[in-house]
Amino acid sequence: MKVRNSLKSLRARHRNNRLVRRKGRVYVINKVQRRFKARQG
Repeated sequence: MKVRNSLKSLRARHRNNRLVRRKGRVYVINKVQRRFKARQG
């Protein structure tokens, strides 16, 4: 998992990427390609 300042560019890399907010943190998750995982905050 990557920890990044900006997740918007990472979300655009795959069409199944989702931006999710959990417990004050922002995550990029992908159920299809699981290597696209990132956290912010």
